[in-house]
Amino acid sequence: MKCPFCNNIHDKVIDSRENEDGLSVRRRRECLKCGKRFTTYEEIEKIPIMVIKKDGRREKFSREKILNGLIHACEKRPISIEKLEEIASTVEGKLQSSMEKEIPSKKIGETVIRELQKLDKVAYVRFASVYREFKDLEDFSKEVKELR
Repeated sequence: MKCPFCNNIHDKVIDSRENEDGLSVRRRRECLKCGKRFTTYEEIEKIPIMVIKKDGRREKFSREKILNGLIHACEKRPISIEKLEEIASTVEGKLQSSMEKEIPSKKIGETVIRELQKLDKVAYVRFASVYREFKDLEDFSKEVKELR
């Protein structure tokens, strides 16, 4: 590991801790040349996931897209950003653990919807209306009736 201050490659680890999510390790290091301290993070290498869109295109999975969709669905709702990040991490974790390299966007959307339904019914209907492309009031009514 190169020291960010002097570029020396020799250091010693002073402290190691697992992060709260259990998915990474934080290490405090000290450069053996200049004596300055810095922090590094190690995480498990993830299998790159490709998303198969409705029209057949493929694009790289983006946790940020999931989080942005959740933020929009939960706008003006009493839900913390930490909770939304937790949902995004849960969805990403489920996709990673499936070991599939290509996943249809429909499967990802349904995973998000299930998580949102447990959290907040209004946010769930908002997300579902965009994801399932509700055409009119009938689609909304049907979804709300199924919730009850």
